[in-house]
Amino acid sequence: MITTAVTQKLGIAHPILGGTMMSITDARFTAAISNAGGLGILASAIYKTKADFEKAVDEVQQLTDKPFAVNINLFPAMTAIDNNIYVDVMVEKGVKIVETSGHFAPEELCGRFKDAGMTWIHKCVGIRYAQKAEKLGADIVTVVGYENGGATGKLDIGTLVLVPSVVDAVKVPVIGGGGVSDGRGLLAVLALGAGAVIMGSRLLVTQECPLHENLKNALKNATELETRLIMRSIGATHRVWDNAAARKCAKIEAEGGDFNEVLSVVAGDKARHMYATGDLDAGVISCGQGIGLVHDIPTVAALFDRIVAEAEAAMHRINTAE
Repeated sequence: MITTAVTQKLGIAHPILGGTMMSITDARFTAAISNAGGLGILASAIYKTKADFEKAVDEVQQLTDKPFAVNINLFPAMTAIDNNIYVDVMVEKGVKIVETSGHFAPEELCGRFKDAGMTWIHKCVGIRYAQKAEKLGADIVTVVGYENGGATGKLDIGTLVLVPSVVDAVKVPVIGGGGVSDGRGLLAVLALGAGAVIMGSRLLVTQECPLHENLKNALKNATELETRLIMRSIGATHRVWDNAAARKCAKIEAEGGDFNEVLSVVAGDKARHMYATGDLDAGVISCGQGIGLVHDIPTVAALFDRIVAEAEAAMHRINTAE
């Protein structure tokens, strides 16, 4: 077992958080991650009504008695969602951990988190954003390097530099990620000064992840070369799996296509169709370079146990090297 300031603060067995993934990190997957000893984080933005979100929180609480969090998404959306509604439900249901992510720290919400006694994790892109969140009262900050899947931010800094830079700049615990798929990566991030790792791409290829088996097998066989950056032209750079849809999006951008042309390829309904049917070129899926280290489809519990054992074995190997 690896104990850190983050595991103690969150009450989790392993220093591993499951990254929030739109249309993927639902109630069942969140609970599976928490039951495996990590921290599952429910993606509130999946749920478009208060009633649906209430049902999702209820389901997580029925499926696990372990700590879990809810993500509040602060990125601009096509339809405005009042995040206060999500917070209302979280307070009512007794959710104790909240993660926020977006371009700015939620100054209008952080007081509510504190009043409700929540542990607040803010996911951000670099030093000054982490310092701002700390000043507002964040208990933990999360940063992920340029290798990560999904939103890469605009700084283009790799994990090996970004994580220790933020660790040195704030006093609160730091969670780090970007390209981590195994115990070697976990140990590396801890060595950089973080108290836990956040991973998403590796969790896509697990038994409990709600993706079609065709897609899981394709990702299992992907290499570290099979990701690409898209949506930079519209100020929303994402790293995704390099399939036909991603290449079409890149072509549209290279030819000066506008927001609506880009959206026609990356729209969420197309991604959800791919997730459900296994049509591998129907949409795009966020995916980091660490996918090249993925070679099997274990349960989340087996994966986390293996990752921790690998980290401990790597430390032993370092300590006993002649």
